[in-house]
Amino acid sequence: MELTKNIFFNTDKLVANSTVKVSYTGKLFQDKADEVFIHYGFGPTWENLTDVKMEKTDLGFQVEITLDDSVSLNFCFNDGQDNWDNNDNSNYTFEIEELPTALTLTEDLTLTPRPRLRRTYIWSKKIRIAVYKIITYLPKLISGNYKRKVNNDQ
Repeated sequence: MELTKNIFFNTDKLVANSTVKVSYTGKLFQDKADEVFIHYGFGPTWENLTDVKMEKTDLGFQVEITLDDSVSLNFCFNDGQDNWDNNDNSNYTFEIEELPTALTLTEDLTLTPRPRLRRTYIWSKKIRIAVYKIITYLPKLISGNYKRKVNNDQ
């Protein structure tokens, strides 16, 4: 996703406590700088200020940043030779969104033991099966239409 000219992220939005890849193809890359550093911090006061050397690729300079739970990510770039790309002294600032809680489980999902079947229920099932067999097979036995299996092993 391109949020600003020559700066790309590997995600649609910056989400708190996640990792994001930043790709830079701006002024320093176009001027064929050998190395580029990203100078970044969080929130309006640039908390947790960090400088990281970016990896040079054919597609620009890239680095992975772990976001904190601040409201914004602020950064600028330098080549180590005191040449800066800081968005015309405005720096690059992007909003960090909170992790959506709508999909977060809040209830306890522990398994509860299955209720055991009552003995009376089990006995009622056994009695029903016995009655079914009597009703089905007794008339056949009385009329003689019931064929027994003949054992041919004798």
